[in-house]
Amino acid sequence: MNDETRNKATPALETVPSQSRKAAASTPEQASTVSNAAPAVGKAKLKRRHSAMVVSFVLIVLLPTLATGGYLYLRAHDRFVSHVAFSVRSESTSSAMEMLGGIAEISGSSSSDTDILYNFIKSEEMVRALDQRLDLRGMWARAGQNWWDMVDDPWYAYHPPGTIEDLTSYWGRMVMVFSDSGTGLIDVEAQAFTPKDAHALTQAIFEESSRMINRLSQIAREDKIRYARIELEASVERLKTARAALTKFRNDNQIVDPQSLIEGQVGLLSSLLQQQAQALIELDTLRQTTSAGDPRMNSAERRVDVIANRINEERKKLGLSGQTISGVAGETTNYANIVGDYESLAVDQQFAEQSYTAALTAFDTAQAEAARQSRYLAAHIRPSMPERSTAPDRGTLMAFIVLILSMVWVLLVLVGYALRDRR
Repeated sequence: MNDETRNKATPALETVPSQSRKAAASTPEQASTVSNAAPAVGKAKLKRRHSAMVVSFVLIVLLPTLATGGYLYLRAHDRFVSHVAFSVRSESTSSAMEMLGGIAEISGSSSSDTDILYNFIKSEEMVRALDQRLDLRGMWARAGQNWWDMVDDPWYAYHPPGTIEDLTSYWGRMVMVFSDSGTGLIDVEAQAFTPKDAHALTQAIFEESSRMINRLSQIAREDKIRYARIELEASVERLKTARAALTKFRNDNQIVDPQSLIEGQVGLLSSLLQQQAQALIELDTLRQTTSAGDPRMNSAERRVDVIANRINEERKKLGLSGQTISGVAGETTNYANIVGDYESLAVDQQFAEQSYTAALTAFDTAQAEAARQSRYLAAHIRPSMPERSTAPDRGTLMAFIVLILSMVWVLLVLVGYALRDRR
């Protein structure tokens, strides 16, 4: 029984696969090599984070890009751009003295005028003036404002009526101003939905800017003439006052020209001194040739005394004796004081005349400069008439949007992986 069982089991053992028998019959080194072999790598499976990355890319990059491209290419209206470039010029013809002095300025431009004009073009005053002239609200609202109407362009169109602040803000989007303070050049780009509107807009900007520069020039000329006129009027009043004071002095002292009177008085005194000298000589001669009781001696002595008294009186008039005499007007005075007062008044009058002459010259010069100087706006690029639309630049906008959205998506993915690795 046991032998039969043993004989039956032997064929079962012989049914073991040949590969198993070879593995059993292998050496110990081969067995250890098989046991240290790396396990087989399974197939990669799509995990939840991978799905989240795909979904985020679609939501953050793909869908906004498609929506933006669809709007730009299907609904955004073409805009036409008109250019104008100008500068502030000043022409003046210098006077002969300036030409001789080598300081004549033929023409030039001012950087301050450029800055003023740059701010004026971007200001609310310019927007208000052109809105009254061209109806900016109606011009920029032609693209339509209805989001549900596929023909309208509500993103780029103006939404009327709006306040002047809203219109000024939209003006900053449609009108670009570029200024170079070094050269004084200003470049303006105006956008509109039709070529005629764009051209009319740049033409109106140039005309309003020119009108503003002319207004500033007129104000400057009027100020210069007004200041010169005020100075002239003040000098005229000063001259009138000086002449009135001198006339009053002459009336009070009954003297027209004290200087000539003094000269005559000095001449008279010199003549009296000569007569006195002759009288003294005659008296000395008589004393040597006649006796004491000679009538000619008495006559000569009286003549000497009379001349001496007259000399003393004339000296008093001239103020040479240190004494004073009663003046014509009843006041105690002398010719020296009269001449001093006269010279003081004459100096005041002379100064007033010189001031009047200088003020009159300045006034005439201001009028002449105001007449010949001209500050105007010179356009080196006239307002252009566009023939094709150049805005919006759809290709550039799409590339920019894709770049920005891709950067945002990459940044979010990096942040997500960084938070995952910290867990």
